[in-house]
Amino acid sequence: MDNSLSILSLILSAGFVVQVVMFILVLMSVYSWTLILSKKKTLFDAKRDITKFHNNFLEDTDLDKLHSQIPEIAAERTPMEHIFGSGYGEFTHSISSSNQALVMNSERAYRSMNTTANNEIDRLDGGLSVLAMIASSSPYIGLFGTVWGIMHSFIGLASVKQATIAIVAPGIAEALIATAFGLFAAIPATMAYNRLVSQVEAIANNYTAFIEELFVIFQRQK
Repeated sequence: MDNSLSILSLILSAGFVVQVVMFILVLMSVYSWTLILSKKKTLFDAKRDITKFHNNFLEDTDLDKLHSQIPEIAAERTPMEHIFGSGYGEFTHSISSSNQALVMNSERAYRSMNTTANNEIDRLDGGLSVLAMIASSSPYIGLFGTVWGIMHSFIGLASVKQATIAIVAPGIAEALIATAFGLFAAIPATMAYNRLVSQVEAIANNYTAFIEELFVIFQRQK
C-alpha cells in the first residue's frame, strides 16, 4: 500500500473540521470504555453482595442476630445490608406488640426497603444514559465529518481541469475515516449499554424478591 494513503497519513492530512470530529469521537470512545469498565465492576460487586447476603440470610433467619452483624452507620453498609437495615429498623421502631402496630410497622418497613432499593438502582443506572447518548450520537457525528470532508473534496475539484480518481480518492478516504471513528465509538457503547441495562434489571429483580421475602417474614411476626 502506498504510504501516502496510510490511515495515519490520512488522519494527519485531513481538514481541520474532520480532525476535530475525529478528536471528539476518540474522547467519546475513551470515556465510554472508562464508564463501561467502571460500571461492570460496580454491577459485579452488587451481584456478589446479593449472593453473599442472601446466603447468610438463608443460613440463619434470626433477624435480630442478622441485624446485629451489619454496621450501625448506614454509609458503611453494603446495598443489601442497607435494604435489610432500613426495613428492620422500621419494623422494630415501635415497642408495641399489638397486631395493629405490627401491621403498620411491616408496611412502613416495606416502603422503606423499596425506597432504599430504588435509590440503589438509581445509583447503578447512573451514567448509562450517557452511554446511550454516545451510542446513538457517535455515528451521526462521524457522518457529519464525512459529509464535510467530501463536500470540501468536491469543492477542491472546481480548480482542477480534469478530475481523476487519484485526485478525488485521498479526500474521500479522509472523510470516510470520520465515519469509521463514529462506528468505532458507537458499536461497543451500544453493545455494552444493552448488556448493562439487562444486568441492572436483574439486580433490581433480586432486590424486589428479597424485599417481598422479608416482608412475608415481618407479617408472620403478628
